[in-house]
Amino acid sequence: MELRTETVLASLEMSEVESDGGSSEGDDDYESLPAHASLCTHMTAGAVAGVLEHTVMYPVDSVKTRMQSLQPDPKAQYRSVYGALKRIVRTEGLLRPLRGLNITVLGAGPAHALYFACYERIKRSLSDVIQNGGNSHIANGVAGSVATVLHDAIMNPAEVVKQRMQMYNSPYRSLYDCVLTVSRKEGLAAFYRSYSTQLTMNIPFQAVHFITYEFMQEHFNPQRQYRPETHILSGAAAGAVSAAVTTPLDVCKTLLNTQENVALSSAHVSGHLSGMVNALRTVYRLGGVPAFFKGIRARVIYQMPSTAIAWSVYEFFKYFLTQQEPHIQELRRDAHKASPT
Repeated sequence: MELRTETVLASLEMSEVESDGGSSEGDDDYESLPAHASLCTHMTAGAVAGVLEHTVMYPVDSVKTRMQSLQPDPKAQYRSVYGALKRIVRTEGLLRPLRGLNITVLGAGPAHALYFACYERIKRSLSDVIQNGGNSHIANGVAGSVATVLHDAIMNPAEVVKQRMQMYNSPYRSLYDCVLTVSRKEGLAAFYRSYSTQLTMNIPFQAVHFITYEFMQEHFNPQRQYRPETHILSGAAAGAVSAAVTTPLDVCKTLLNTQENVALSSAHVSGHLSGMVNALRTVYRLGGVPAFFKGIRARVIYQMPSTAIAWSVYEFFKYFLTQQEPHIQELRRDAHKASPT
């Protein structure tokens, strides 16, 4: 999730701002964060936010994957997210909804670190050109799109392994077994079979996400101060809307990732399914228009808190790490002075 850079310094520095001209009532606890936080700060904050975003709601993501199955096993047909989780835990074990979490953590850290670092750098450069350093929706959109390409390049293989391990009666015993089996039987290209579909889904997802988020911020936080409650509310709303409108593409991505045998056999697809157009055609052939919205409730339930978590965690860690930078620089200067010439 792409998050704004306009966070804040602590209230201890507000006295300096007030001495320069005062501040409006209600903004006394906040001050803008330095615009040029270091690359390391963005990467660290992004990695932490990404890991938490994907792990906290992971059981719901597992349910979403199963509910998007086009030809589910009779034992894996669910009417609700809660009912699905309850049945999975009762029949398959307490830890079954967490299967595949390890590869998600391994992928989410570096993917989000690269994503946020790229996003912040490009957004800053374009904003300087377009709005003389001010906020620009065009800069946000372009930066988010470029960052998404890099993020998905890392995350797509992890998504393939994760979703195959999430499916009902998954034949893979472990992460290593899944990676080894897929690479041997389908080749390394299998890990990027859904890459184009992933990009086709995520670029509009991020566009809708930003439009919704900015709209909410303009209404609830027009001064663009650091307000955790508005970031959470706006993030949740943005996640819900963007998840709902991109669900059809997510269903196609799931089919390409899982290569669901029963579904492909029913659609008379020989070999492996590849390409977004073929996936769209297959989904429609198997279930018509309603098939494109399978699992939409689980996807929205997963995305709302995930996006809210990403915004709040990213902003907090960026604030925290930026606060530590002056101390780190001071320690480096002292160490340099103490070192022999």
